[in-house]
Amino acid sequence: MSRTRWLITVLSFVAALGASAFIVWKTWPEGGATVTLPPLAHLLGAGALVAEVLFRSWKIQLSAHALRIPLRFGAAVRVSLGGDFAASITPSRSGAEPARYLVLAESRVDPLGRLLVLFTEILLEMFSLGIVAVVTALVFRGVGTALAGLLALVGGYSALVISVGAAGLLLSRRNAHGPPPGWATAIGLHAGRWRGVQRSLRHLRGSVAAVRQARVGAMAGALLMSVLHVVARMCVLPGLVFGARTELPATLAAVAPLVVWPLALQYGAGVAPAPGGGGVVEAAFGATLRHAIPSRIFGASLIWWRFYTFYAYLPLGALAAGRTVLRALRDRHERKHGRRHELRATGEHRLHVSEHA
Repeated sequence: MSRTRWLITVLSFVAALGASAFIVWKTWPEGGATVTLPPLAHLLGAGALVAEVLFRSWKIQLSAHALRIPLRFGAAVRVSLGGDFAASITPSRSGAEPARYLVLAESRVDPLGRLLVLFTEILLEMFSLGIVAVVTALVFRGVGTALAGLLALVGGYSALVISVGAAGLLLSRRNAHGPPPGWATAIGLHAGRWRGVQRSLRHLRGSVAAVRQARVGAMAGALLMSVLHVVARMCVLPGLVFGARTELPATLAAVAPLVVWPLALQYGAGVAPAPGGGGVVEAAFGATLRHAIPSRIFGASLIWWRFYTFYAYLPLGALAAGRTVLRALRDRHERKHGRRHELRATGEHRLHVSEHA
């Protein structure tokens, strides 16, 4: 990344930390509070973090095995954590897939295999998110219309992504070759851009064909691991709150917001343009969970929930694949810069020719 992008990343992290500090100060009760939690709470939070990494790594390894692509568990861990590290320091998590692609390349996975593994990982993520949203809605039915609507939104997001993929698959059966159709030119997709769309459609069609021929047992195991990794993410905040031995009753009405809102916040943070959310996640946490967590540990819950769901992945990802991730981001930046330079040079050449003509 360029120095400007690093500066933006640092400022975004400063804003996130500042938002946490402001919310802790704003919600500090008159009777006193704490920013620390007992060992049991940290044990449960760290346990959920470790379980999430393991389940996600097993998902990647099993999906590769289902596609008959050899991939060791250690490489799957590096793919998982390397993508997390890149996602944390790039806007809208845009660096995750390039970083995972390069980690797979260093694990000696061929180019087609890398695309298949990444495609399958995203597909399983969407299916598992939809499954978790439906099951959670059934478990917590009747606990509030706001939470039910939130679960519907999460499930709808998953269904929307899958529907877009299905529409692309239908499109690839007719328009993977040949000139752009009339509707494409009408929306500005000229021949050059349409060829890029066609390449993506052909990759999509090939990926779906490979998934259809996958080993059913291994793919089912990968889907199970994907569901479990989403569940592990959802368990961090309840583990911190109930591990602190608060007076909060262990009822469905009390547990529901601790499960549903973090699920929406973690997946919704991906749309924030600033790396790490720029304080948006912290502000949303304070607005939605203020009355669901005892005030004595509210600030500590925010701080440690963000640590176990976001900040901890930075050193873990840096240790697992930090050099690879930075190289992937640098190569991505250089390719973009090279394309802009090439386009600028082409435009100047055309202008020069037209002046002489």
